[in-house]
Amino acid sequence: MKRLPLIPTIVVALAAAGMIWLGLWQLHRARWKEGLLATYAANTNLPAIALPNVPDAKNPPLFRRASGYCLRVTGWEAKAGRNTADQAGWSHIARCATGAEGPGLSVDAGWSRDAKNPVWSGGPVEGRLAPDTKHVYRLVATTPAPGLKPSAPPSLDEIPNNHRAYAVQWFIFAALAVGTYLLALRRRKAA
Repeated sequence: MKRLPLIPTIVVALAAAGMIWLGLWQLHRARWKEGLLATYAANTNLPAIALPNVPDAKNPPLFRRASGYCLRVTGWEAKAGRNTADQAGWSHIARCATGAEGPGLSVDAGWSRDAKNPVWSGGPVEGRLAPDTKHVYRLVATTPAPGLKPSAPPSLDEIPNNHRAYAVQWFIFAALAVGTYLLALRRRKAA
């Protein structure tokens, strides 16, 4: 009977253990994401909040109704977006001043087929808070700026929760690594 090769056995055992750990971590992330999505779903039924407030990156009030006042537009950004009829085009994001100091406000002022900045100098805005990579959240206006159509409101369906699939992937990788190693050992024994 041949002895197990020490180094390859250790390498495969560590790799399989690492893959199993990653699978368990993804299951933990799936439970966390499900809780987060439940919080966001509950936010849709809460009363509107007044903006601006300093965004809490760890616990943003996403998908909640909100209102604010854009004193003046300090800049524009056109991002690929969709309107309420699910047509592709440009969402026009206004960066708004809200006072002498403060965090300001990011407003999705509406949608158009043209990336050119709209003519809007600010005013009262109501809508829902959507995730925003630059400013934690942005207010998607229910009533668009003149000349624009409403942008599609934020949807929970846009937040992926594929952690369970990733967990299964890692468990399969671990099983394949161990299975391949066992086949290699069997061939070695037969030789």
